Amino acid sequence: MSTNVSWDEQGNWNATGQWGTRGSMGGKLDLAHWQTRLDELRARHHVPAASLAILVGGDVHELASGVLHRTTGVEATTDSVFQMGSIAKVYTATLIMQLADSGRLDLDAPVVDVLPEFSVADPGLTRAITTRQLLSHTSGLTCDFTYDSGRGDDCLAKYVEAAKGVALDCPPGEALSYSSIGYNVLGRIIEVLTGKVWDEALKDLLLTPLGLDHTMTLPEEALRFRAAMGHLGEPGQDPDPAPSWDLMPRSAGPYGRVIATAGDLARLARMHLAGGVAQDGTRILSEETVALMQRRVVDSPDKWSVSADGWGLGWTLYDWNGIQGYGHDGASIGQYGYLRVVPSAGVAIALLTNGGGARELYAELYRELLAELAGVTMPDAFTPPAKPPVVDFAPLVGTYRREGVIITVTERDGVGHMLYEFVDGMKDFSEPLEIELVPVTERVFAGTGVGAAFSEGYMPVIFSELLDGTGCVYIGMRCGPKVA
Repeated sequence: MSTNVSWDEQGNWNATGQWGTRGSMGGKLDLAHWQTRLDELRARHHVPAASLAILVGGDVHELASGVLHRTTGVEATTDSVFQMGSIAKVYTATLIMQLADSGRLDLDAPVVDVLPEFSVADPGLTRAITTRQLLSHTSGLTCDFTYDSGRGDDCLAKYVEAAKGVALDCPPGEALSYSSIGYNVLGRIIEVLTGKVWDEALKDLLLTPLGLDHTMTLPEEALRFRAAMGHLGEPGQDPDPAPSWDLMPRSAGPYGRVIATAGDLARLARMHLAGGVAQDGTRILSEETVALMQRRVVDSPDKWSVSADGWGLGWTLYDWNGIQGYGHDGASIGQYGYLRVVPSAGVAIALLTNGGGARELYAELYRELLAELAGVTMPDAFTPPAKPPVVDFAPLVGTYRREGVIITVTERDGVGHMLYEFVDGMKDFSEPLEIELVPVTERVFAGTGVGAAFSEGYMPVIFSELLDGTGCVYIGMRCGPKVA
């Protein structure tokens, strides 16, 4: 995937893609129209507030709609900040690639060469894990290990120590399994190599050079701005404010807590689109490194949960009928973010929301925006066919386990069922979920009756195999190996 837009020496935007630089396939971007659509779709899908930023022709256009808090009625504005959840991983990956660019980090060397204290539950596999694998979610390290190591500057060091005994989802290098632990290990690598805590390194090496003055990592910093409150509720209804603004500990920063405006998120994307150069001409990454981050490392068995066709080094990769793109999704307590970038069109779109049917809003709005601005046809929503195929379910029956979750798959009268139970540190997350599996293909199923704990539509459930033939099931891009 090549980058084909850049800044010239005078700070002007150059575009060599097939589309015009002004949006609307060469026409002027109609901001009034998109404000109306944002207002309409936000209300239709019961999203309290949404902030939208559109990068086209090198310019960032920002829109906002709704209220940040349904109880206080505070209006959303373009300078309002939202929690972006896992979009934080893009920031951490960018910092890591700066260190690789400078020659201070070898992506293919064992992580223990930088962090001698790093280890995993199987000691024999510790040296097999590399930084490149952490970036591409192919290290085998799991996701749902939330550990509150306190508010101190040593929180990441304590987190990495506490994660030593957590079982791998799969052997390193064998398969994709979405990993938050891996990104916290990356955050700790950043601290060791820069001599700064992750938060400070992010500000000094990325936020300040890019002029992202509405981007931060800590709750007390967010209080300086109009901050969105997350909302929770049943699908199809107006949600209520969440019981807490943020439940994540400070140690979640590298994988899950960057707070920003949609405009600042689009400006980060603009640097990547411009081959690693900030708008003022400051070089953040080399052009080769920017391209490397967008190069596919691994295919995704789960192409539905976040529309992921594959993964690069930090980026989720998309293939829209031959038009290549990249981006990332994120979620925290009642707040959801979406970033999509189309290099051939020089277009990036960032949407931040605070509850309700956020994914439905994203899908409908982005389908229209990407079609008009970049000629992209997004895939339809994930649903089972009207006449599901008849499949042999017997080989899939069994127990699957990964950290925090036990998944029991059974067959009842020819119908597949799944019991999804939260255990370990996740045991209080939710009651066990009873899910019926509707066949889409022989290995892909649509999970029903999941409710707001996962999504408002069908949950993709994908059965696959590891290299040694061990069966596994993917839910939310997380690999759960079969244990019985």
